[in-house]
Parts: sequence; C-alpha cells; structure tokens
Amino acid sequence: MTDFSGLEFPFAEPPAYGEVQAIAEGLLWVRIPLPYLLDHVNVFLLRDHDGWAVVDTGIRTPEALAVWQSLFAGPLSGLRISRVIITHYHPDHIGLAGWFHEQHGAQLLTSLSSYALAQLISQGRSEQAVRQNFDFFLRHGMTAETAGLVAIQGKEYLLRVAPLPMTFQRLVHGDSLAIGHRNFRVLTGDGHAPEQVMLYCAEERLFLAADQVLEKISPNISVEATEPTSDPLGHFLRSLRLIETEIPDDVLVLPGHRRPFRGLHARCRELIRHHENRCDIILAACADRPHSAAELIPLLFHRQLDPHQMGFAFTETLAHANRLIRRGQLAIVEEHGRSLMTLAR
Repeated sequence: MTDFSGLEFPFAEPPAYGEVQAIAEGLLWVRIPLPYLLDHVNVFLLRDHDGWAVVDTGIRTPEALAVWQSLFAGPLSGLRISRVIITHYHPDHIGLAGWFHEQHGAQLLTSLSSYALAQLISQGRSEQAVRQNFDFFLRHGMTAETAGLVAIQGKEYLLRVAPLPMTFQRLVHGDSLAIGHRNFRVLTGDGHAPEQVMLYCAEERLFLAADQVLEKISPNISVEATEPTSDPLGHFLRSLRLIETEIPDDVLVLPGHRRPFRGLHARCRELIRHHENRCDIILAACADRPHSAAELIPLLFHRQLDPHQMGFAFTETLAHANRLIRRGQLAIVEEHGRSLMTLAR
C-alpha cells in the first residue's frame, strides 16, 4: 500500500489491542493504548537468546496493564521477557519498564539520559517545579489562569512511570547490540528526547526509529523550563540529516507510533520541510510586530487545545522561536516582564 506522500505501508491495518502482528520471523508488533489524542504506542518484541526482548512498554495506566495481561494470557502466553530496551524517557515508552523488571526479571537497557531523566520524573512533582513552569509560561505570554492549568494538569502524564530498577545497561551511539540472531547498530538522536535510542539491523534492513521518524505526524519538539534557551529543533533537524546519511532508504521503518513504512529518506526530508515552514510562519508574524510564544501558538496549532495539548504546543512553538534566535533571525526583547520575539536587526 502506497499513500499520497509516496510512503509504502506493508501492513495496511495495525493490530488491535490484545492482538499481535508478525513483522518477520522472531519479530512481533503490538500496540498499547494511551489516554491521549495520540491513542497508542507501538511495542516490538524480538526473539532473544534466552527469551524475548521488548522495545518500549507503554505508559503506566490500568488500561495499558490490562492489554499486557490479555497479551500474556493469549497470543504471548508462555513467552519469557528477558530484556526491556527503552528508546527514550517519555512515560508512554518507559512507563512500564519497572513493571516488566518486577514481573519478569527483565534487564533494562537504555541510554544514560533516558535512565536519569526517567528516574527524575518518577520521583513525582514538586511545588518548586510547578512554580518554575508557571513562571516560565507566564514570562512567555500565557495568562496566569492558563499558566496555572498547564503547569499542573499539563504535566500530570509525567507521573505515570513505574519505579525503575536500580541497575541498567547503558546504550551508546555506535554500540553493537545482539538480540537473538540479529545484530543491531545503536544510533541516538536528539530533539524529541535526549539520546533517543534507535536500532538498525543492516542484514535485514530493519530500522527501529522510535519517535524520531513517524508517518504523517512529527514528534513533539519541546523547550523545557529547566533549559529555556535550548535549541531542540536544531538537534532534531541535525538528527534527521544524520539518519539520511547513515541509514539506507530501503529499510522497513518500525516507528514508536502509527504504521511501519518504507520511504525513510523522503519522510526525513518531509519533516525538515514541515519545521522550516513553521519557522517561516513565525518569521512572517514577527516581521509585523513582536510576539510572545503564547501569541504564536494559534498560528501553528489551529484546533482547540486542552491543558495537556497546550503544554506541548507552547514548548514546541518556543522551540521554533529558539531555532530562529540561534540562526540570528529573531531576537528577544523584554517588555513589562514578558519575553517577546522580534526580527533581529
């Protein structure tokens, strides 16, 4: 199946929750539900030397646990989970890693950044962090009411991570990782999450791309209150160009969300164009007058946003503005305690 973008989809329909799709010998695809607009995460299982390795786990919710329990009572009955490989620290990917360790004794493999950040967010929310986020949103143009909602409700998803094991195996860019009879090269990408792990099997032309390259949608690219002048969009675009250089175009892309596909290089270029177009929209708006990040959100996101979605929309809008500041195209001016973006002179 080929769609309008030129991507090829060898599996037209994704597996229903509780069902399994075979991708290749010893490679399975399941989906775990998420309580958001993006309502699922993909999980891939690979036959390992002494069991099966799971790539990502889903979030810690009763619904996600119920699907896993139905899988282990049904199509995955009798499978021993030997290792859990986590691509990045976001709760929809690492949320149940601790549960797999507790229930199956599975060893955790991930990047140092993913492990450290997941340990941090799993400690819970502090009043200091809520205040920091509130001030961050307020400084960039949100109303006090909206900033309060987003600082609390918009960050609740971070709490949905089971306690992690106290030891893990670190994955580093350039590593070789054997999973059963397959050998994978470890790559890491940035922008969506620090040191996001991707796996490439050259022999079978398989690329487990995590959230770095998805069909139809772009992963969220966020500036956080802890690193307000960061340039995650620059990191993301650089990672896409690295993927084009390092990974052949004919791979089967196994992404963290939506459908597996072929057409990696075209999709990388499409994502780059998408973000460059958004930068152009911001530049055009700021040529007319200075804007806060909050004022720019409706130019990039046209639908009604709940607090969870507003948090992502705000931090992504600021990521585009920060990219333009790094390029020297925008500058920040302070006005009545607010940070505004204006054309650089």
